[in-house]
Amino acid sequence: MSGPQIITLGCRLNIAESETMRTLAPDEHDLVIVNSCAVTNEAVRQTRQAIRRAKRARPEARILVTGCAAQTDPAMFAAMPEVDSVIGNREKFDPASFSSRHSREGGNPSPAISPEDDTERRIPPFAGTTGMAKVRVSDIMAVRETAPHLVSGFADHARAFVEVQNGCDHRCTFCIIPYGRGNSRSVPAGAVIDKIKTLVDAGYREVVLTGVDVTSYGPDLPGSPTLGLLIERILDKVPDLPRLRLSSLDSVEIDDRMFALITQNARVMPHLHLSLQAGDDMILKRMKRRHSRRDAIAVVERIKAARPDIAIGADIIAGFPTETEEMFENSLRLLEQCDIVYGHIFPFSPRTGTPAARMPQVDPATIRERAARLRAACETRKQRWLND
Repeated sequence: MSGPQIITLGCRLNIAESETMRTLAPDEHDLVIVNSCAVTNEAVRQTRQAIRRAKRARPEARILVTGCAAQTDPAMFAAMPEVDSVIGNREKFDPASFSSRHSREGGNPSPAISPEDDTERRIPPFAGTTGMAKVRVSDIMAVRETAPHLVSGFADHARAFVEVQNGCDHRCTFCIIPYGRGNSRSVPAGAVIDKIKTLVDAGYREVVLTGVDVTSYGPDLPGSPTLGLLIERILDKVPDLPRLRLSSLDSVEIDDRMFALITQNARVMPHLHLSLQAGDDMILKRMKRRHSRRDAIAVVERIKAARPDIAIGADIIAGFPTETEEMFENSLRLLEQCDIVYGHIFPFSPRTGTPAARMPQVDPATIRERAARLRAACETRKQRWLND
């Protein structure tokens, strides 16, 4: 094996950032980089499993852990005997972070970091050692720009993933990700277009625009461009790109320009993945989502009327705190009412420090049962759609 091994968990943004790290890390075969996910407790568990598997498979390798789970709880990973170093989401774009000098050394363990609700959490920079691993994690909330690294290819993917935005300014009560990614910030259009041109020249026929909250693109840039304007510029400046795909969108931020591109431009793929999360208004309110059930249904009806062949996907959480059977049934019915053919189902798991973790919890067995019902309903709908 030549070069570092990179193990990626989680979202499309992580895939894009793993490829950036591949270009920055030293060409060392004995280095394993684990790019972690923190979206659920299960994602963190899978990250820990991946670390242990990697060490069993390659006991001589140096294990470096980064990503959102490493950012939000560096001490947990630093305490794992398999881990040599832990770096934050900002540090993973610094080539020096991958140096062998950032390895296990003696010292005192750092405290776990947990968010405070209803306030802007300020995480003090941490660069030091623990009893097991060297830790280099800084205050992600202080980051004001994205890292405009140019990726020329994706080792294991036919499609290319291009980061246009990072971080999130919203504070959904269930979500830990803003504390792993920081506040929302956008990549200037020129840098995005340059990336895509390079990828198209390398032979890629499809590009996926990624981010933590991609529909919030632009307010931090000069002139406050929108995501729709960015897409228009990409399509205009890169005429040889045949297919452009969007990652998860917040339905309340689909403006008229974005709507026209989604429904009228054949180069924008007929696939829309919406961050819906629930189909009950009370649960949506307790989540601090910005849309209602009616809003979600209305935007899908409008899009489907203009482009009937479009495929709708959605994120749905099963068993959010206080969810009754009736509330759950509203989410189940939403699958039909929003014509969802691909559901990304998350069984709720309380993330330490988030407001939802302190709400009255649903029984874990009930959560699993509801998640299974949602998945079964989504699978039935997907098969029906594939057979039409």
